[in-house]
Amino acid sequence: MYGAETWTLRAADQKYLESFEMWCWRRMEMIIWTDHVRNEEVLLRVNEQRTIQHEIRKRKANWIGHILRRNCLLKQVMERKIKGEMEVARRRGRRRKKLLDDLKDRRGYSYLKEEALDRTLWRHRFGGGFGPVVRQNTE
Repeated sequence: MYGAETWTLRAADQKYLESFEMWCWRRMEMIIWTDHVRNEEVLLRVNEQRTIQHEIRKRKANWIGHILRRNCLLKQVMERKIKGEMEVARRRGRRRKKLLDDLKDRRGYSYLKEEALDRTLWRHRFGGGFGPVVRQNTE
């Protein structure tokens, strides 16, 4: 997970990460695929929850909070004060996901920037606010 703070995760990427995490748990428990053991049962055996996405979001929030508290070049690029892209015609399809899209809510960037100045509030909101991913069985 080196450099996970800068990843922009699509739904497919999140699925791959969850699959990888479950593959690791299965390898540690020496469960082969022919055993047909459900993921929930594997998690109960190891007494764990799915935590890889939680850890990525937490690292991303800490890193972005650090950037927003400083006055550096990366902050200026994030605020689009420095253009770091070429002029290209509008792309087809869905808009690309950006770095801050995971943390932004409907209040916007300025509110996020104000919250980053208060480190304890930031850590309370983003440091522990993302709980581990727990899937509920609908059966």
